[in-house]
Amino acid sequence: MRPTNADTAPFSPLALGSNVMALENLQEDVTPERVAGLHAAGEIDLVDVREPYEREAGHIADTRHVPFAQLSQQADTVDRERPVVFYCRSGGRSAIATQAFRASGYPAYNMAGGLLAWVEKGLPIRPEGGSVADH
Repeated sequence: MRPTNADTAPFSPLALGSNVMALENLQEDVTPERVAGLHAAGEIDLVDVREPYEREAGHIADTRHVPFAQLSQQADTVDRERPVVFYCRSGGRSAIATQAFRASGYPAYNMAGGLLAWVEKGLPIRPEGGSVADH
């Protein structure tokens, strides 16, 4: 489903640079490759919503960790003016987080396929030699 004007109204792509303007036209789900590029460029906030033991096993470098169960309590700490991409193991929990944040007016997106898809594409995780934990 394409974001509507109501979904992206609080988001001003011009305030974040021309590369972020493309986010207005993205589907709710974003591929791991696209997330990697946007993350490397500093264009998005990337939030891991998995459990602590999952994150310890392996995670994307330079990401924020907010366990799914704590998201509602931490919502005020997420910047409403900056695109946020949520990820989990396979994309299920992060899709729920994305829907909730979008419904609240955040420019939120889900990393399609989660960390499993990220690793499948050969993208790096930390720590070196880390893995995707079972949930």
